[in-house]
Amino acid sequence: MRYGFYLPTRGPTATRDGILTLAREGERLGLHSAMIADHIVFPAQSDSVYPYTLDRKHPGGGDALETFSILGVVAGATERLRLVTSVLVLPYRNPVLTAKMVASLDVLSGGRVTLGVGVGWLKEEFEALESPPFDRRGAVTDEWIAIFKQLWSRSPASFSGEFYSFADVKAEPFPLQKPHPPIWVGGHSRAALRRTARFGDGWHPVGAIAASPLPPEEMRAHLDTLKRLTEAEGRDFSALTISYKAPLYDTAVSDRDGTRRSFSGRSEEIAGDIRGFAAIGVHELIFDFRGQSISETVELLQRFATEVMPQVGS
Repeated sequence: MRYGFYLPTRGPTATRDGILTLAREGERLGLHSAMIADHIVFPAQSDSVYPYTLDRKHPGGGDALETFSILGVVAGATERLRLVTSVLVLPYRNPVLTAKMVASLDVLSGGRVTLGVGVGWLKEEFEALESPPFDRRGAVTDEWIAIFKQLWSRSPASFSGEFYSFADVKAEPFPLQKPHPPIWVGGHSRAALRRTARFGDGWHPVGAIAASPLPPEEMRAHLDTLKRLTEAEGRDFSALTISYKAPLYDTAVSDRDGTRRSFSGRSEEIAGDIRGFAAIGVHELIFDFRGQSISETVELLQRFATEVMPQVGS
């Protein structure tokens, strides 16, 4: 099992020193990857439904550091840590510019970028950015992925789509990773599973929270569906990375049936959960250790690395 952790993007811990302290400590402790979320603006008032809390309201405020800016800083301060967008909302940015930014970061990081992608949920953010229509965000996301793959593998490259077109452009250098940086698809809707089957190198759902429990039996069913969809696309299901995010929202809330939520409780219980998810085919677990301060966050990270990871083994 591999492990990842979230870096702060907003609030008092989202500083240069805070981000670098946590990233370097995670790398020192042997964790595999660091996750960076994506928001650009927040509306003062919103009617959009957030899928990952019980009240359907986003827990953040109005501040957020930009994803690629964090990636660049962390890339220069670490050597082995995988750098994962979790997840980049693809319709927010021009696809040609995004492809260039990802390729450049992959080159400058020594081939450590993983592009986690999503369609987004905050309609008002789409509107503020003059992004493509919110209700077409799934189709836009699929088209942006196709554009990335074209620009990362051909020079000159051309593309003619429903939302974007270009002809005979050179966008080198290509990413170091071949054929391109891994693309992980977020979400566990049917559309997200189809997108993974068609375009993805990995599936990256959120679970272990009250609003989205995704316990092992549900994960197993989704994985069976994903296997069928992937094989129907003529692709190899076994080549996909399954990366399960377990953020600690609603921390005082038990699972929906009143039982202990996955990855909560004593260290031996958490280790048992990890073994259970490994047994159904999860390759990487992403935990959220973010506390009220960097020192608290580092302490939680260290406790996990020293008390839980050794019980699971390699």
